[in-house]
Amino acid sequence: MEDLKIALYQACLDFIHQRIQTAETALEQAREASNDDTKSSAGDKFETTREMMQQDISRNKRLLADAQQNLQMLESLQDVPVSLQVKNGSLVHTDNGVFYISISAGQIKLDSIQAFAISAVSPIGQLLLGKKEGESFSFNQNHYLIEKIS
Repeated sequence: MEDLKIALYQACLDFIHQRIQTAETALEQAREASNDDTKSSAGDKFETTREMMQQDISRNKRLLADAQQNLQMLESLQDVPVSLQVKNGSLVHTDNGVFYISISAGQIKLDSIQAFAISAVSPIGQLLLGKKEGESFSFNQNHYLIEKIS
């Protein structure tokens, strides 16, 4: 079980590093495009294009900041001890799936195991927080029984 938690942590870490790299590349490309743009004779068209480029830069900066924040949060979960209650960093085994409370990385497939990396602030994450083994909850008309927390 602990090996699964380590593998899920690593998969989430890889996911976030990829997001950071993608955002940095997009930001650099947007900056280069903005710097390469020269003023044309169609002044309004130039200003509109320049504004669109600035919006693209701003959007990529937000994506990068969000990914970096997720990385910091994920790194804080690296050595979270096992708890009797679900908390950030918990690996929760239910009768309807496995959930790793960490970042929103979605479905992760590791060999024959399928798990979901979810944020504690997601709707299902909020339902899980504080629950103990043997407790149950419902989400999207599905019933879940918590079998194990690691």
